[in-house]
Amino acid sequence: MTLKDKLAAQHIYMLLGSLFITSLVVSNLIFQKFFYWYPFDVEIFGSKLFEISVGILPYPITFLITDLISEIYGKKRANQIIIVGIFASFFSLLIVYVSNLVPATPWSPVKDDIFTTVFGNTILAVFASMMAYLFAQFIDIQIYHFWKHLTKGKHLWLRNNFSTWLSQFVDTFTVVGLLCLFNIIEWDKFLGLLISGFLFKILIAACDTPFLYLGVYLFRKRFNLKINEEIDLL
Repeated sequence: MTLKDKLAAQHIYMLLGSLFITSLVVSNLIFQKFFYWYPFDVEIFGSKLFEISVGILPYPITFLITDLISEIYGKKRANQIIIVGIFASFFSLLIVYVSNLVPATPWSPVKDDIFTTVFGNTILAVFASMMAYLFAQFIDIQIYHFWKHLTKGKHLWLRNNFSTWLSQFVDTFTVVGLLCLFNIIEWDKFLGLLISGFLFKILIAACDTPFLYLGVYLFRKRFNLKINEEIDLL
């Protein structure tokens, strides 16, 4: 690979990393708004089956990006992105915490009580999200590379979906459980939110498979990569 190609690969890696970090941080900030993602009025275990947090919306993007980075740049680079994402999340948490401590002026459009209502639970939410995220992302990468090694780089759909399904269940179970534990959400909503969130993530994982194939195809065509070949940025 030429120096020009390595620089281009580095720039794309940085772009993917920025999209990953943005999606992760934003999902932690907007989680308190819930919506119905399907127009059917179905209840399960006392909760609406299709009722989920908007914080889930950008979250599947992070798994698509880590799968793409794992496929093209390797396991080490994917783990590096996760670590950077954790740092960015805790740094955003610090900013929110300080902002919540600073008193609002009398003419401030956003008063202290409104700000606290929207962001006051962010500290606990980010902690819960990070615990879930740590488990889920590392599980995703481990399973992804297990299947990649087993299939010798073939059957991309298999490792993409199998790794994401299990990791997303771990993520949903952990984050909903911790939010209930911290009394941010009532326990009677646990099973309903768990099932609803997991179903949503499974559908998203299935839908993002063509995008992963497209991304891998474009990378291999641009950098003349063979099946199972990875880009070494060093």
